[in-house]
Amino acid sequence: MSTRAHRSPLTYQVTLTVLALAAFSFVMVVGFGFYAAVQADHVSLERQKIFFANGLQDQIAAVEREQESVSVWDDSVINAKSGNQTWMAENLSVWMYSYYGHNRVYVLDEANRPIHAMREGKVVAPDLYAEDETALRSTVEKLRGLIDRPPDETVAGGPVKMVAEDLISLGGKPAILSVMPLIPSSDRVTQARGSEYLYVSVEFINDTVIDKIARKYLLDGAHLLSLSQPTGSAAIPLLDSRGVILGYIAWDQERPGLTLMRKAGPALIAAMLLAASVLAFLLRRLRRASTALQTSRNEAQYLAFHDTLTGLPNRALFEDRLRRALLTAGHDAAKVALLYLDIDRFKHVNDTLGHPAGDELVRQTAARLQRTIRDVDTVARLGGDEFAVILVDIRGVRDAEDVSELLQQRLREPFKLMDDQVFVSASIGIAVSTGPEADADDLLRKADIALYEAKKNGRGRYQVFAGDMDDLLLRKRKVESELRKALIGGTGIKLNYQPVFAVDGRAILGAEALIRWSHEVHGALPAAQFIAIAEERGLIGELGKWVLLEACRFAVRSALPWVAVNVSPLQLRDAGFPTMVAAILAETGLAPTRLQLEITENVLLENNDMTAAALVALRQAGIGIVLDDFGTGYSSLSYLRRHAIDKLKIDRSFVRLLGTEGNSTAIVKALIDLAIALNVDVTAEGVETEQQKALLVGMGCHQLQGYLLSPPLEPVQLLGLPGLALPGEQGGQATARA
Repeated sequence: MSTRAHRSPLTYQVTLTVLALAAFSFVMVVGFGFYAAVQADHVSLERQKIFFANGLQDQIAAVEREQESVSVWDDSVINAKSGNQTWMAENLSVWMYSYYGHNRVYVLDEANRPIHAMREGKVVAPDLYAEDETALRSTVEKLRGLIDRPPDETVAGGPVKMVAEDLISLGGKPAILSVMPLIPSSDRVTQARGSEYLYVSVEFINDTVIDKIARKYLLDGAHLLSLSQPTGSAAIPLLDSRGVILGYIAWDQERPGLTLMRKAGPALIAAMLLAASVLAFLLRRLRRASTALQTSRNEAQYLAFHDTLTGLPNRALFEDRLRRALLTAGHDAAKVALLYLDIDRFKHVNDTLGHPAGDELVRQTAARLQRTIRDVDTVARLGGDEFAVILVDIRGVRDAEDVSELLQQRLREPFKLMDDQVFVSASIGIAVSTGPEADADDLLRKADIALYEAKKNGRGRYQVFAGDMDDLLLRKRKVESELRKALIGGTGIKLNYQPVFAVDGRAILGAEALIRWSHEVHGALPAAQFIAIAEERGLIGELGKWVLLEACRFAVRSALPWVAVNVSPLQLRDAGFPTMVAAILAETGLAPTRLQLEITENVLLENNDMTAAALVALRQAGIGIVLDDFGTGYSSLSYLRRHAIDKLKIDRSFVRLLGTEGNSTAIVKALIDLAIALNVDVTAEGVETEQQKALLVGMGCHQLQGYLLSPPLEPVQLLGLPGLALPGEQGGQATARA
């Protein structure tokens, strides 16, 4: 306060400008240098990864060429079919080990039975093939499939190449596998199609092979890493044809950018220190030359109309500027927009990081708001985490919406608070003046109602005041009253069930319970709509209990392995929720292992002690916990480690874009791999096409749900599916209960 009083406005502005320019120049130089170094290192790393990937492919091709040198040979066909072990050892197995380094060789007859085997340069009993058969079988069968194709069939415009290769794991070690048929090299030897003997060759990918690749591209420190060893950025996975990781090739990353920074760093630091010294000297002279130009009257006036924490206009100045803006707008065609804004879940920041962090969040929010709006507009702090923005001289609602979108984008960027990175969102209510008769108090009321609607509709959004919002509030109250009656009388509301299938599309693994409400006036109401009203009006406990009871009763009457029920975060905050679930299971006789409760990522994000205790109690009782819509929220491994779960459900928004958008395919693959790494089940929801199903199965997802397999079904329809209804169960009873 005293500093402000003894600075002239000009000196203050010049000082801030010089400091800002200096800070900007410093950040630009350092930032650009760091960015350039990081980019150079990134480009170099990607090039190194390409080198190793190409080198690995070259090694696979080399194995094929080496194998082909003896597999297309009249003598190979004759001696293999005659069972000449000595000849095969000298020409097909031991020789391949001695000359090319192939570690294992098997010769299989037309029925894929081993007739000759070699391991590490020694002929062994063919029966040892059984130890490797599981790993080799799919590649052998793939080659048999190629052989069985019609002779004139082509692939991609060319003849089918008679070879099948893959990366496999034998004894925990990755290896290159190549399988070729033994075929004649001339017309002197003939053999019937399908009677070909197969030549199986295996070369382990060890440090020697990797070093050969590394030396080709002048890379250092190349070595093999097992799955249990940690990997850095300078590594590529060894993937088999199914996408399973067998190991990693790692190396010492070349960092040209970092090397350059280390060499140029001392000179840059010296230059910056010199520039900082000169700047400090000039600023000190400027401050000494300044006199106390601001009087106590100016300081008092400032404090009377500005917020002490943020320096923004306070409520008094805000209301004055709003009335002035409306008076000006009343004399021309321009309009005024009022934006009410508050920070979503601001209390959570105060509770978890402390009030100093909350104050810092308010200060940073104020700064971002000021930087975003025009100079002619006003942003004010009304108290707590509430802000207001006055937009003058706008053409209509669209301009106000554009500014609101921009404000929300700025506030979604991470905040740095107390050495923690925090993400928040903001809800905004918008009211626009309608003409010369616009009143400030009326505009304030409308903006407040619009803000309330924005927060009720999900937060992190803006809402424009509409004339029917008052009517909407009345309709919500009516829906609340009628929902209470429906829960008491059991009329209108029911449950449908959407089954979850295995990868064959026929075996039903379980079903998800979905609530439906056929309103006598409004028809079928969207579940999200009346569930939100139930949460808002304190009905979610009764509604959740009804759904859980009905789902458990239905599951007991069927042969479903399990039934899944969605649970609201508000239910988990109830200390008596686990006890209520246990009572329903006891009443219905349903085993806890046949019940799954689906929660959203926001439940874990809240880090609420009551919620954490409820999840622990439910899992200890044997009830499965499913994380629904995984990947759409603030996904974090720390939450998954802190709260053990049993299953992840991939959101339909990712499944819908499979095969059409590369990013979505990569995300889905990553989510499935994460579930496998966490040793939990994974379900893909929203499967609507055969292509989506095939991609998911290929990625390792074993539980599918969607309209391709089955829409949500009435209880009687689900019980009518094969293997679900118990003997003597009456479908009519299921319909009556639903």
